Amino acid sequence: MTRRLRTGSEAIERDLELALQPGCFISDQASSSFVSDLEDVATGIARLTSSEPARAATLFETFLAGCYEKAEEVDDSSGSFGQFVCSLYCAWIECRKADGADPDETASRLLAWMESDEYGFSYQLEKHAAKVFDKANLATFVLQAREKFDAAADTAPRTGDARKDGASYLRGRWGSVLRTLYATQKDIAAYVALTEETGLTVQDCFVIATLLVTRRKPKEALAWVDRGIDLDKKTTYGSMAGDDLAKLRRQLLTRLGRGNEALDAAWADYHRHPSKYTYDELMKFVPKADRAKWHDKAIAAAEGGDLHAVMDLLLATKETGRLINLVSQVEDPALEGLSHYATEPVARTLEKTRPDLAARLWRAQGMRIINAGKSKYYYAALSNFERAKRCYQRAGLIADWEKTVSRIRSDHRRKTGFMTGFERLVAGSGPSDEPSFLDRAKARWKGRPRSAG
Repeated sequence: MTRRLRTGSEAIERDLELALQPGCFISDQASSSFVSDLEDVATGIARLTSSEPARAATLFETFLAGCYEKAEEVDDSSGSFGQFVCSLYCAWIECRKADGADPDETASRLLAWMESDEYGFSYQLEKHAAKVFDKANLATFVLQAREKFDAAADTAPRTGDARKDGASYLRGRWGSVLRTLYATQKDIAAYVALTEETGLTVQDCFVIATLLVTRRKPKEALAWVDRGIDLDKKTTYGSMAGDDLAKLRRQLLTRLGRGNEALDAAWADYHRHPSKYTYDELMKFVPKADRAKWHDKAIAAAEGGDLHAVMDLLLATKETGRLINLVSQVEDPALEGLSHYATEPVARTLEKTRPDLAARLWRAQGMRIINAGKSKYYYAALSNFERAKRCYQRAGLIADWEKTVSRIRSDHRRKTGFMTGFERLVAGSGPSDEPSFLDRAKARWKGRPRSAG
């Protein structure tokens, strides 16, 4: 019997199927390697785009179909598989462009896939597709998306009609798609008109203002920024877009020659929330000659603020003296309530110059872990207490270390998973006295027989 030779496409499809591993469940831990294999196949198909674009487009369609068939056999907690599927859509668009395919058909097929996507792989696909569309394809896609938006609006359900929620969802979905596409086209008029139909949001104001900046219309942009900030004030908790608007407002004020107003706005924002981030933003608008004065003013204003933020600020600005004073005044329970992101950098900074304070900070980190009973972090707690012990010894505060030991034995004696290691640490045979992983590896390597060659 003569075996039929596979065509080039059949060989690629076979590689594709092997990479998808049908029937095999892909755990989250294995997803990175799995997606990497899929990417290798996609790269091979993409090489055909310039020479055989129609064939490449067909192969990418097959690839998409295979991914959707595989979807329930993949734990995509990391999102890498979904991102890969999105990239396949974009690769398909590239092939259609290279083949000179009908933009209407490209748009209609893509929108149909988006509508029937039961796994959400095409969620916000328009953001990525807009970057690879050429002008003609983008314009056609916009027209067809607009038709779907209008169709949802024309449904006009009666009050209490079960169709109402569905129509509202579709109207919101296609409205979001159109916002992305109009922004890509930099079509400010169409974007503004859409907001008049759907309602203006804080994010809309930021997008419109940003588009106006690109057209060198700072005055008009500032008006939209102010409008967005007013909207944001009416929300309960504010928004990320509100923060973006505040930054953009300061930039626009500076560009318009209103630097003093920009500085006042930056100071007001800093005064509300002193931190190293708002400090850096403030200093962008301070004249060089006045920076020392404004620095002192900002540090003074931070006193009494959020402890974590103030510690970060003092550390970042190298205000070591004030940082020492702050830590000296804070009680141990307050230090124990702070994240290690706040206390650890300060502890490392103060180990040499103020081991007494560093000891309290290391101790606080360890206490925070065992008080919460976070058993998977007991190894970190032991490391923290080891450093606390060394700092107490360096500072001559042996009695304070003994008080810590006594408290831990009293409050946490039943946490055997922690206490075994802790007692070894107290006895002087803690983690630092044991060979490290690399030390063990080096010792083992030295014992390997050498090649006779």
